[in-house]
Amino acid sequence: MTDFAANDRPMPVYQSDAFARRLRRRYAAERRFRLYGIAAIGVALGMLAILLGSIVSKGYTAFWQHDVVLEINFDPQEIDPAGTRDPAVLGGANYQALAREALRERFPEVDSRSDRRALNDLLSVGAAYELRSMVLENPDLIGTRQAVRLPLSDDADQLLKGNIRREVGQTERRVDDRQIGWIDALEADGAVVSGFNWRLMANGDSREPELAGIYAAAIGSALTLMITLAMAVPIGVSAAVYLEEFAPKNRWTDLIEVNINNLAAVPSIVFGLLGLAVFLNLFGLPRSAPVVGGIVLALMSLPTIIITTRAALKAVPPSIREAALGIGASRLQVVGHHVLPLAMPGVLTGTIIAMAQALGETAPLLMIGMVAFIVDIPGGFTDAATVLPVTIFMWADSPERAFVERTSAAIMVLLAFLIAMNALAIILRKKFERRW
Repeated sequence: MTDFAANDRPMPVYQSDAFARRLRRRYAAERRFRLYGIAAIGVALGMLAILLGSIVSKGYTAFWQHDVVLEINFDPQEIDPAGTRDPAVLGGANYQALAREALRERFPEVDSRSDRRALNDLLSVGAAYELRSMVLENPDLIGTRQAVRLPLSDDADQLLKGNIRREVGQTERRVDDRQIGWIDALEADGAVVSGFNWRLMANGDSREPELAGIYAAAIGSALTLMITLAMAVPIGVSAAVYLEEFAPKNRWTDLIEVNINNLAAVPSIVFGLLGLAVFLNLFGLPRSAPVVGGIVLALMSLPTIIITTRAALKAVPPSIREAALGIGASRLQVVGHHVLPLAMPGVLTGTIIAMAQALGETAPLLMIGMVAFIVDIPGGFTDAATVLPVTIFMWADSPERAFVERTSAAIMVLLAFLIAMNALAIILRKKFERRW
């Protein structure tokens, strides 16, 4: 046999220069791809930070509000001349006059009609409502003098928060120099106080931004989601179980599956048009009611629940089914006692995500009339109501500067609910998820 020198042996391909160059190019391409991914994530996080920063910077001031403390003379001649203590008489008194008189007592030098009108504009019209509520709750206040905390107007509140700049010309701001002087005098005397804006959380909607609140919208959202949950979950889970575990595989079930997947991509306003045409015009259900909104959102949520439930059922190993069938369980028992409980984490996750999506929907609810101006708190599923996203939509269209901060504050509250629901979905999945 012929012996070859070591340097005469052919070099392996994986040690050649060409291979090394190709390997370096592949590694360089991989590094570039990773950098592209990191850059994309960084851009997305940056845009999210900009969005959240813009919302928070505009809305955090809405969570506190400035009030004025005035000595109110609950004059019996004005409130209850006959002394009957009749609630109808007490409720019809001119409480705004009492509040304005107390404010004028602080500034006795204001005597002209235009100055008095400008001074009265510092008080919110809600001052009368709060005084009336106090008297109706405690008629013994009649005939006494009490220091009462009353809301300032939205312009005065915005000036104190710095949202209306003092340094601009008088013609360019809604508060003139006289009013600024009176506000500064009240603040110097300690009559202006600030605190948590409970009206934002406890009131219904209002044309006056300093009185507008989200409580009615929050109750409307809760009632609507109750209907959505009660309808979408049983129907969606049952449909998913049937399609995945019992339905025969033929062209009809394939057609149903394709349509379910297509429905998940249908614009939400189409479901609103369906609700308007069928539930309102055909069935005559009440307009602007949570029951109609809940049905529409349930239809919109069904594809999401069905798809996620089927995925959760598929994730259960076939050995579970085979073992249950092997010991004599029926197919219904296999699904009800073994498969569905093991798939429950995925089912709960999909349900919560679908409910979070329904909570943030606006377009379908606009079509069924839930855009109406609702002040009263809804007491049932058939009462007129609105929801948080629609309230945000309406406030965003209002010209007052104070509604800008309240719009952002309502968005912050809505985002808090959505984050809480998604966090709950993650917790439930981590808690009940099983690794196979």
